[in-house]
Order: sequence, then structure tokens, then C-alpha cells
Amino acid sequence: MAGRNKLQPIDLTQPKYLQTLVENRRIFNLNNCELNVFESYQQAYRVPLTFSDFVITSMIRGKKIMHLFDEPAFDYLPGETVIVPAHETMLIDFPEASAATPSQCIALAVDAAYITNTLNYLNSFYNDKEELHEWKLQFNKYHFDNDNEVSGLINKLIRVCNGSDTSKNIYADLNLKELLIRLVQSQHLQQIKTEITHNGNQTRLQFVVHFIHENLTDKILINHLCRKAYLSRNHFFRWFKEQFGVTPLDYINQERIKLAKQLLAGQQKNITTISLLCGFADVNYFVRIFKKIEGITPGAYQGCLKSSGKYIN
Repeated sequence: MAGRNKLQPIDLTQPKYLQTLVENRRIFNLNNCELNVFESYQQAYRVPLTFSDFVITSMIRGKKIMHLFDEPAFDYLPGETVIVPAHETMLIDFPEASAATPSQCIALAVDAAYITNTLNYLNSFYNDKEELHEWKLQFNKYHFDNDNEVSGLINKLIRVCNGSDTSKNIYADLNLKELLIRLVQSQHLQQIKTEITHNGNQTRLQFVVHFIHENLTDKILINHLCRKAYLSRNHFFRWFKEQFGVTPLDYINQERIKLAKQLLAGQQKNITTISLLCGFADVNYFVRIFKKIEGITPGAYQGCLKSSGKYIN
């Protein structure tokens, strides 16, 4: 979707320095990670790619079709990220790549010991004492849209890796640790959503998230959520963000915008009506939040759906 949390453009390799037209690779190596920039300039299919470390990939330009985990193939577009475990082979199609329209993506390979140390840190210092769970990387959700934080951190890492600062390893370490933590927190949130569907509301986390989803179209008071969780307001905010990486209000808005996108796919409702149906009393606030999350206004989003023929009649 146009404008959606895309990474900042990286200059393409000059033609005279290209070693291959399919998955030409540039490498920037740091202490705990290796940044790879891949570019393809011609159509190709079922191209294998494997890393010996856990890898975070993110599209910058063009389109790929990914074959991964023996799951159905999926389009991979700018504004999206895929995480892949070590030694897992990706098979990649480049159906639209050409000299005029190359594909470009980054792949950030992260040292296994560094990941272990980061997860141990989370398990030691950021665990709910009443609802202990193991912080870990999971791959039941491996393809997702970038949010502002993830795209911002990846952009910083690209700049650091590509720079000449003698302290680059220090800056990379700080940004890489935050990126890993945000990915793990995001996966934890997805896990809680799945548990709600299958196991009901057995924990405080499940109960709060379930209550938010059941009341998205109504006014949700943070003080009411605090009471539901039996926590003070300050403790509730800190607890929620430690577990999921976002504030309660940001999470509520994110879920309301997801609902708004579904409603915008229909031609029957206008922006004001959709705003009210998604729990926003002020349409201007709705437009502002939608643009903050999606990068474009609700009207522009609806226009993109219409031009691509994805309206639901």
C-alpha cells in the first residue's frame, strides 16, 4: 500500500559493479550482525537463499514471491518484513524484476549468541511475576507489515552499517537489541490473541486483550482497563508496554484501524460512518491516526483499493 511504513531507499549498485543480475549482494559486517543488500534486475524463479543465522528481511522496492516453510507462496512487497530461522531455505521468485524495475531488499543476519543473551535479558527482567512465560522467537507469524518502530529501527541499522563512524558497533548493538525485543513482544501479542481464540480468558493478559477486542466499537476507558487488570494506572501502562511493546492506547488504535481497513473495502459507507463504527467519536482524529499508522489518509486508502479493483461490492 502506498506510503505504508516503507524503508528509506538505498542507492542501487552501479551497473559496472554488479556481479550478477539476480540477487546481487552487498555485505556490511558488524560484531553481532551482518547487513546484506540484495538486488535483482531480471526475472527469475525458485532462487534458493539460506543463512546460517536467524535473519530479518525487509523489502525496499519491487516485488518478490516467497516460498517458505512448505506454506503457500505469498507476495512480498515494500513495507513488509519476513523473519526466517537459521538454515531455513527460502525459494524466491522475481516475476517483475528488470533493469528498469529492480527488486531490492535487506537481510539482517543476527548472531545466535546475541539473540540468546537478549532473550535471557527479557526473561530475567521483563516477566510478569504472576503469569510467567518464556520470551522466545517464534515462527508461526513470520510475514508481517512494518510498524513505525520496526521500520525506524531497520532504517537506523542500515545507516549505521553503511556509515564510517568508529562507534558503529555500539550504535548497531543498541538498535539491534531494541529491534529484537520489539519483534518478540509483537509475537507475544499474536500468541495471546491465538490463546484467546482457543483457550478463553485464563490469564490477566488474555482477559485485557479480549476485552479490548470485544469493545472496539465502543468507548474504552483506560481507567476501566486498569480496574479489569487490578493494577494502578502507572503500573498498568508499564506492564502492558513491557509485555507487548506498545501502550494500551496505541494498541486500541491499531486494532481499530485494522477494522477500519476492512470497512473501507466496502463501497457502502463513508469516512464519517466508518469512523463512528470503529469507536472514533471525532472523524478528524480518526483520519490523523489512520495516516499515522498507514502512511496515507482513509480516503487515499479507499482510492487505492478502488484503483486496484479490490473493493468489496
